[in-house]
Amino acid sequence: MTVIATSTALDTVVEPGDGALLTVPAGGRLQIVDLHGNQAVDTLLYDAHDIDNRYSAFDTIREQSAVFLTTDSRLLSTRLDELAVITDDTCGRHDTVGGACSQESNVIRYGEHTRHQHACRQTFLSYGAPAGIGQRQLTHNINFFMNVPVTSGGDLQFDDGLSAPGRYVEITATRDILVLISNCPQVNNPCNGWNPTPIQLLGWW
Repeated sequence: MTVIATSTALDTVVEPGDGALLTVPAGGRLQIVDLHGNQAVDTLLYDAHDIDNRYSAFDTIREQSAVFLTTDSRLLSTRLDELAVITDDTCGRHDTVGGACSQESNVIRYGEHTRHQHACRQTFLSYGAPAGIGQRQLTHNINFFMNVPVTSGGDLQFDDGLSAPGRYVEITATRDILVLISNCPQVNNPCNGWNPTPIQLLGWW
């Protein structure tokens, strides 16, 4: 379901494998609720007036010396502009290094038999199109509620999530932003507890 939110409130459910494109004005609050627990919510942020000024995982990590995101994390753009801040978080930490699943990465990681499976990259491209977001504008995303520990050797592990039913994360927009969401359909690793489930989006602006 495509949702372009410009009203004073938002309350919608996004099914696994589906997505949303939201316009959140400066000062607006967006809450993402993990309805059943262990769901991964792939998210990208863009300056609403310049989509080339987009979320940068690298700059966000470097500037805050933290590989995980949680309350008070500043979500920075490629130009070091603050797009939003995580102002409330009942989960504890969120990933921004594991990236989004794609049909190509599924084949590499899990085998040729997964090529037909829907993936977050397809959702991003489908829902981002109305805003002019194409392959060139996709970048490393946030994976809300996803647990990706980094080992001492620098490797990534896709582990069971740390979330639980009803836990949520809330971001407050520093400037007018576009929020592009893919409710991850991944069934090949534990990021969704092997069972993708719906999420709820709540907004106040």
